[in-house]
Amino acid sequence: MGLIQNILAVIVVLGLLVTFHEFGHFWVARRCGVKVLRFSVGFGKPLWSTVDRHGTEFAVAAIPLGGYVKMLDEREAPVPVEQLDQAFNRKTVWQRIAIVAAGPIANFLLAIVAYWALFVAGTTTVAPIVGDIMPDSPAAEAGLSRGDEITSIQGDTMRSWEEINLKLVSIIGFNGELAVEALPEGSGTPREYQLPVSNYLVRQDPPQPLESLGIIPWRPDVPAVLGQIIEGQAASQAGLEAGDRILAIDGEPVDDWMQFVAMIRESAGQTLEIRYQRGDGQGTLSLTPGSNTLESGAQVGYIGAGAQQVSWPEELQREIRYGPIEAVGQALSRTGEMILLTVDAIRKMIVGLISPSNLSGPITIAQISGDSARAGMEVFVGFLAYLSISLGVLNLLPIPVLDGGHLLYYFIEVVRGRPVSEQTQAVGLRIGLAMVGTLMLMALYFDLMRLW
Repeated sequence: MGLIQNILAVIVVLGLLVTFHEFGHFWVARRCGVKVLRFSVGFGKPLWSTVDRHGTEFAVAAIPLGGYVKMLDEREAPVPVEQLDQAFNRKTVWQRIAIVAAGPIANFLLAIVAYWALFVAGTTTVAPIVGDIMPDSPAAEAGLSRGDEITSIQGDTMRSWEEINLKLVSIIGFNGELAVEALPEGSGTPREYQLPVSNYLVRQDPPQPLESLGIIPWRPDVPAVLGQIIEGQAASQAGLEAGDRILAIDGEPVDDWMQFVAMIRESAGQTLEIRYQRGDGQGTLSLTPGSNTLESGAQVGYIGAGAQQVSWPEELQREIRYGPIEAVGQALSRTGEMILLTVDAIRKMIVGLISPSNLSGPITIAQISGDSARAGMEVFVGFLAYLSISLGVLNLLPIPVLDGGHLLYYFIEVVRGRPVSEQTQAVGLRIGLAMVGTLMLMALYFDLMRLW
């Protein structure tokens, strides 16, 4: 069932992103007088198609991993004399720039709309309260304490752990004193702490922003009660059910969820005697955790079960909500921040500050799409906005075959006063295909490594 949900979620996500991207090209092309021959969502054989009064075929194809807008162009096929004025290649360079740039811009506009909707509807977060400090860590050296509420980092106001993580990821490679302002427990006056860091998060895979500083977020106590059971995994096969409370493992009492997880992780392949409570009764059963291999090569136990959700204290919940007008500015600001963060991440990956193993391909996107859909509309819309921004930025990279490569040629044409030669474009196309193909293979490889 989880696999089907992941597949459906990624089809919905990619379908929306591709449709908006291609519609951007299509809409501007029509406004510039270019005849559009086909608007396709997906590649391959069309599953459905229709033709409008302008002669444009709209199609949904079998492979939902992209799409395209095919325009009348003398470089691709002969164009009747009476339609030459509608050919893409006959338009001015600025019209061609507008048409090509419209796809990524449409993705950015989709993100703005998504963030606007989230800000108007309101998002609920939890206060960034420090739960514990690791000894001999930057946070311990600076003097941060359990119960402190982090209010700003490097002068930027922080309202949630999500904002803190985004801020910390944006400073990968930082050296020096990291300025953190926090409100001590029971105090009304914030204090500033200087956390000493060196080559922060450089080539860390995956990046662990908070753990690297020695900060453990506060979490409410989670009882050892099962909330989700994955069909076909060890917990389901042993007979455990959602709602069961784990009382003991091999006679050792289990106090909370974290202790239960730790005991399972240490017992890969070992048969355990589980004592549990179900309703008013108790029972015992045998459970043999499966095994997962970490990137370090270590084997850890896994049973395919999740904890029952617990509620956060009301005083620690924060609702972020804006009026329709104010939300416009907030959505523009968040989109701009995410664009800059994505561009900076690409730069840091090129110079070696971020490991290329952080690349994600279709498998990881499908998993995250499914997880975000199951987590609720708020998380799903936020993920959709982030992915739309990523698609827009990637398409603007100056690589031939991408929109950014075409824009590069057109800007060279603006400077030189004449188009880049067909031979040069053909060489660039081959280089671009090789680069994009290599990136796709790398992303798929890292996807499979994470999956295994």
